[in-house]
Amino acid sequence: MSASTLPDIAETKLLSGYNCAQAVLYASCDRLGFDKDTAQRIACGFGAGMARQEEVCGAVTGGIMAIGLKHGRGEGEDKSRTEEAYTRIQQLMQRFRDRHGSVICRELIGCNLLTPAGQEFFKSHDLLHRTCAPCVRTAAEIVDTLI
Repeated sequence: MSASTLPDIAETKLLSGYNCAQAVLYASCDRLGFDKDTAQRIACGFGAGMARQEEVCGAVTGGIMAIGLKHGRGEGEDKSRTEEAYTRIQQLMQRFRDRHGSVICRELIGCNLLTPAGQEFFKSHDLLHRTCAPCVRTAAEIVDTLI
């Protein structure tokens, strides 16, 4: 990995047109030894709170995937790995919530991304830079300490 930090890499990826989940997981790939193209494909549906459903923030779900890749239970592994992953994921979610007030996309951005009006609100209020980029940076910063 270059001298860039995980938050820098994640924010750059977000601002280049990838979604929040893709950005956070992508930023973690070098540390995890995981293929970036596969990561982008896996995380694609999780942006904007899962396909614009505005559920759990994509930056958080990208972080959950990164933690799972590092600490999750694989085939034939002990169940204690699940508990390790859950503990770290709970830490990610709580620390993110402490910083931003919620892990729920609709609460973070305050508009309905499923509607043209909501998408216009998102653009006209520059929520990509004002809300999503800081959320991506936070998630990547926390993930950096947990993987």
